[in-house]
Amino acid sequence: MADTYGLKADAPRGWHVAVTRRPGATPLAPDARARGLLEEQDVTRPVLHACTRPLPELRGDFGTGVVDLLGPDDVFVALVDYGTEVADQGLFEKQGLPRLAPSHFAPNRLQRPLPGMSASQQFFSQGGRAFCLFTVLGSHARRMASVPRAMALVSSLHITDRATLARLGGHP
Repeated sequence: MADTYGLKADAPRGWHVAVTRRPGATPLAPDARARGLLEEQDVTRPVLHACTRPLPELRGDFGTGVVDLLGPDDVFVALVDYGTEVADQGLFEKQGLPRLAPSHFAPNRLQRPLPGMSASQQFFSQGGRAFCLFTVLGSHARRMASVPRAMALVSSLHITDRATLARLGGHP
């Protein structure tokens, strides 16, 4: 069963997973404009984090506070929800969870350089929702062994589609 945010993982053994949403407003309902609800809001969306190390309580959407702790055999995955408004178009046109390959990872794909590490960032839509899959490997040199572990986690992800989530009373 999906949680309130419609994201979950049946993670392989040894992974730590958390689904959170920073404090802030939930997105306006699709009919909000028709009802005259147009006030500016600081909207936040759910994020799923998974890591082969325990996740610290305080962490950024893309792993700030986590990736610095990775050892050479560790992997961090962030599934960041960008909402329904941008789904299926532009950057988010690709459909379905991406497959990861060692060639997708490079040291220059990190938010800031971290010696020896590499990352992959892929954008996609699934079920009328837009996402970024951001994956960090503790060692670029060990990516041939680490990417299959990351892919095992990604393959375990479940995303509830927009219509089902709305019907169940969840919030993307």
